[in-house]
Amino acid sequence: MAYDLRFYRTRARMNGETFGRIIGVVRSTVSRLESGELRIDEKQAGALDKHFATGGHFLRLLTYAKLGHDPDWFKEHVSYESRAFLLKIYELSLIPGLLQTPEYARACFTAAGVEDVEGYVTARIARQETLTRSSRPLMTAVLSQSVIDWPVGGPEVMRAQLAHLLAVARDPNMIVRVLPRTAGATIGLDGSFKILSVDEGDVAYTEAHGGGRLILAPSEVRQFGVRWDGISAQALPEDASRSLIENAMEVLK
Repeated sequence: MAYDLRFYRTRARMNGETFGRIIGVVRSTVSRLESGELRIDEKQAGALDKHFATGGHFLRLLTYAKLGHDPDWFKEHVSYESRAFLLKIYELSLIPGLLQTPEYARACFTAAGVEDVEGYVTARIARQETLTRSSRPLMTAVLSQSVIDWPVGGPEVMRAQLAHLLAVARDPNMIVRVLPRTAGATIGLDGSFKILSVDEGDVAYTEAHGGGRLILAPSEVRQFGVRWDGISAQALPEDASRSLIENAMEVLK
């Protein structure tokens, strides 16, 4: 896809600015699309097919690209995460990676059976620098109640993790809320995901065993936005969420 974008642009003797006007992006974004750092969506593919009269070439490429698993999806998701100005995270079973303590992360990777546990822990903690960079993002994390009362790593590790959550929740840029079991059946039971807002727009990322999936198509990202709104509406307010976390810490004594 990246190769064909550059091929069609150079064959038409267009510069990045002119090409960008066809798909509604700036010149720097065209460069990132041609390097494979970013990916076009259906609307942009359709605009290219119409302009170059390809008979649907770019839409077909995009369709086949989505059918295959991309092992770099997580890496690309981290790239979006590092420059997002707004993060909306929903977790069904684990503390979000951006909020994990080293001990909690170590317990997770050990249970997963990875070979280089310490290397994975170091990489995960390094990702948390995105929360303290100069242009700090706003973040809202909604956690299933199961996340806070499942003693990952044992009582001591989990108590320290919950204490860290409470500390994070005191930061004005960070909101931590809990989706209680009393919510009953909820769309949140479908699985974890996050929505990342960057300058180019919103993208979504959903996790799965053996790898996740990065969603760039605006129509599909909007569906995750609807899911987020439904989950957020059923989550406890911040004060009640803090109380639930504190109660979970007491149980672990």
